[in-house]
Amino acid sequence: MQSLLEQVAAGLLWRFPGGVHPPTRKAELSKKPIASLPLPDKLYIPLRQHIGVAGHCLVHKGDHVMKGQPLTLADNSMSVPVHAPTSGLILAVTEHTSPHPSALPEPCIVLEPDGLDEWREREPMHYPRCSTEQLLERIQQSGIAGMGGAGFPTHLKSAVQQHVELLIINGVECEPYISADDALMQEQADTIVQGIEILCHILEPKAVLIAIEDDKPAAISAMQNACDGRQPWYVRPVPTKYPSGGEKQLIQLLTGREVPAGRRPIDIGMMMFNVGTSFAVAQAVLHDIPLLSRIVTVAGDTLQHPQNVLAPIGTPVSDLLHFCGFQPERPQRVIMGGPMMGFTLPDLSVPIIKTTNCILAPTQQELPAAGEEMDCIRCTACAEACPASLLPQQLLWFSKAKDTEKLDEYNLFDCIECGACAYVCPSEIPLVQYYRVAKAEIREQQREALKAEQAKARFEARQARLEAEKLERQRRNEQLAAERAAKQSASAPDAVAAALARVKSQQQQTPGDLEAIKAERERKKQQARERQAEKTEAPADSVSATDPRQAAITAALARAKAKKQAAATSDSERVQSQQTEPGQTATESVETAAANEASDPRKAAIAAALARAKAKKQAAASASDNGQTEQEQAKPAHTGAAQAAAEPAQTAAASEASDPRKAAIAAAIARAKAKKQTEARPAPEKAGPEEAKSDQTDPASAPDEHIAPTEQPSDPRKAAIAAAVARAKARKRKETELK
Repeated sequence: MQSLLEQVAAGLLWRFPGGVHPPTRKAELSKKPIASLPLPDKLYIPLRQHIGVAGHCLVHKGDHVMKGQPLTLADNSMSVPVHAPTSGLILAVTEHTSPHPSALPEPCIVLEPDGLDEWREREPMHYPRCSTEQLLERIQQSGIAGMGGAGFPTHLKSAVQQHVELLIINGVECEPYISADDALMQEQADTIVQGIEILCHILEPKAVLIAIEDDKPAAISAMQNACDGRQPWYVRPVPTKYPSGGEKQLIQLLTGREVPAGRRPIDIGMMMFNVGTSFAVAQAVLHDIPLLSRIVTVAGDTLQHPQNVLAPIGTPVSDLLHFCGFQPERPQRVIMGGPMMGFTLPDLSVPIIKTTNCILAPTQQELPAAGEEMDCIRCTACAEACPASLLPQQLLWFSKAKDTEKLDEYNLFDCIECGACAYVCPSEIPLVQYYRVAKAEIREQQREALKAEQAKARFEARQARLEAEKLERQRRNEQLAAERAAKQSASAPDAVAAALARVKSQQQQTPGDLEAIKAERERKKQQARERQAEKTEAPADSVSATDPRQAAITAALARAKAKKQAAATSDSERVQSQQTEPGQTATESVETAAANEASDPRKAAIAAALARAKAKKQAAASASDNGQTEQEQAKPAHTGAAQAAAEPAQTAAASEASDPRKAAIAAAIARAKAKKQTEARPAPEKAGPEEAKSDQTDPASAPDEHIAPTEQPSDPRKAAIAAAVARAKARKRKETELK
């Protein structure tokens, strides 16, 4: 069995299903040379002229550009730039009617030629010395896209990783009227061959096959001459049948292999380029001429001079028609593309773009307009004419119902929109238009689904990131908790050991050490109490002279301290202090009684309060009964005695702050004197001579009698002391009288 290359070398051809044979109407145009169109007044250059995305605009209103200068930047792999077809001034970057069946406005650059046609600097390349990457970069920057009608970026199509077995150059041009490729092959065959060599340098195919319809003898001859001596290069004439120029149909016709549905020719080792694309590649690499113009077939019976015209990209259709002698009729249709796959233009200001190969201006008799659409009669003529072996009738119903699932099931996107089904339809149903609308809707749904999927992916990525951050925080917290637990577990034995050591040391302490510790604690407590007492007594002493209540509080505090000290004394000392020997004096007995009384703070406090009250009352009574004269007489006589009696009282008061026991004794003595003075005060004027004499001879009694009335009002404490002394003396007298 012969291999593919052997079959190609043998000149074998196959057939593809379907197809039609419309009248070609090319004979007249194929004999005319290519005409050059003068520069129009304005050029409308769309930013996007290919399958893909538009480049970023590089110019602004008022900029002056040179011929060949890029107007957009190809910042995406699916983008190719557009260039200035001539030098001139940028008038605007605005919306303009697009060369598309929808006629929707698209961004365009409006260029006003200056007539100088000045080139930018050019840098030709010697392609044998260049790498594949450099050649692909030059092809992209030259703005080359498929010129057979599809408009796919050439640099992407050429940058394949699969092995290419057969490189096919498409020069079939099967649609009626169109002869642009025929004219190009006749006049530029050598340049086309140079472009094929560059593509072979990039793709490294095993063989090259150039396909041309058999109704173009001049083009076949020119290409055979240009390819002479190159092996294995083959120029193959193919039968004239529409649509034999379709990519998948031509591959099946030349090789007998069928491209699977949804796949590309490269998947079966094939690569196909248009002859116009090969010519543009040669211009870009060898002469650094970007894709600035293309050959356009201008045909129709309304034109006086129909011909193939080399027109700059961006030329309005109206300029092409007028250059060919356009004589419109009413109504007049102008079609961009051929009669099978073209679409009617809504406006003659639509510009020529890179994929435009024909402008058709027929008369009504030449190409009648489609009649009113009628119901399908299910004749199956469309299915028989379909070159892709589809079911156009089923696709029509699903397109009207917008059933995307069924359209996908019936392979809508395998339709090449050749128009063969509509051409043979007796009901004049515009089937291709329905398919185009359905494809556009499906593409829009796919774009929306893609956006939703991308949004979902971003949301899921965000959720995953937040979850990862949460887990990371949780892991860090667990790690920190484990570290803290480890530290605590490590320090716990040390704390336990320290506690055990303290207990053990306490157990090992001797009784003497314990007593020393207790004595030290008591000493510290006593020092604290003394400091507190000093803080409390200091203000108390300052106000006790004028406030009896403050004096009582101070005395009570002193008694409390005395009680604590008395409790610490031994029982033998308390018994000895309570007994009175026969030789003791009355004053000593009073002092002993006062000491005993100190053991009972409550009784001592009550007795002190009563003593102060009586002393205060007695002082007030004596001040009212005795006259000023008697006081003045008594004052000089008893000054020395009063001072002598006051000194012990002052001494007692001074020692009270430092010794609570002495304070208690002093208080008891004061109460005794106050009682004695109270008993002797009722009849001061009736004292006899003996009593007066005894008072004068007894120096101890004289001051006592005069201290109370003179000192009591100014110092209650001294008055209390004097009263206690007086009571002691009174008791002594009674005991003497009884004896």
